[in-house]
Amino acid sequence: MLSFPLVLSLGLRTVMPSRAATILTVLSVLTAGEAMALDLEAHRGGRALLPENTLPAFANALSMGVDTLELDVGVTADGAVIISHERGLNPDLARDANGAYVAPPGTPFVRLRLEEVGSYDVGQLRPDSAYAKQFPEQRAVPGTRIPTLRQLFALVRKSGNDRVRFNIETKIDPNHPDESLDPQGFVTKLLGLIEAEKFSERVMIQSFDWRTLQLVQQQAPTIPTVYLTLQRGSGQTVVLDKATNWTAGFSPADHGGSLPRTIKAAGGAIWSPYFGDVTAALVSEAHGLGLRVVVWTVNKPEDMTRMIEIGVDGIISDRPDLLRQVAGEKGLALPAGTPVAP
Repeated sequence: MLSFPLVLSLGLRTVMPSRAATILTVLSVLTAGEAMALDLEAHRGGRALLPENTLPAFANALSMGVDTLELDVGVTADGAVIISHERGLNPDLARDANGAYVAPPGTPFVRLRLEEVGSYDVGQLRPDSAYAKQFPEQRAVPGTRIPTLRQLFALVRKSGNDRVRFNIETKIDPNHPDESLDPQGFVTKLLGLIEAEKFSERVMIQSFDWRTLQLVQQQAPTIPTVYLTLQRGSGQTVVLDKATNWTAGFSPADHGGSLPRTIKAAGGAIWSPYFGDVTAALVSEAHGLGLRVVVWTVNKPEDMTRMIEIGVDGIISDRPDLLRQVAGEKGLALPAGTPVAP
């Protein structure tokens, strides 16, 4: 495993490398050999195929062969880092010991201990839900529990895969501060676990809440930060004429109305926009600034093809199997699978 020292000691003096130089070093190593080709990322482990953010889903993605496992994390009341897209129990996923799905909106994890979280079954979608209709082919795995990040790291070690990376999203919402730890507390728990498990060289930290990314950059400058953005609908997190609650005080208006320039100014390594917000010109602009572009969440072959053709560096998909097929048809190198059981 490669190691990137945070501090260079010269006699009695200690010199901190610049963030830009550090990120360039990390990314140059990550992209060595195949110029990174295309980063194939399994969204929540590939939720169109198996229950999202679970060990069965991640095992399937590892067995199939992906470059990156994309996942989301929260922190419980007793400080455990768990894997979940929602900030609390999801009524479309979580069933109690009696087999009943939890009532909306679902208790935030920050109010539950790990033992309580582990008592819920998230292996089968609520049959009448919009989620179930969206992914009718998802294979149920009854008895599946919400995993910890530590358990995922153990699964990857078990697989013997020493190349797969982790794109870890901090599930924190500035508009709902009572539903998670504060940004500093959240980042401290997450980085502490990643360092203790010795996976610092294989992770990226992503977030729509740029406050957490700013903290990661300060506290772990070798870890690339991924700036998530959405420019449409009720979930919009960025606008081009001002800062929002999500952007940690950074405003595109101060950077010519350009999201890539704003993210570069914020210290980001990767821009991760909704794929519908991306054009070839924006990809080119981001590349000119030294940013990589990883788009989410792309599930249709024609959209995957278009994203590859406009030059994105990575694609996050609920259908990693289909993404592999499309990438292979475009002549791109595919990552080898490492079969493993959860």
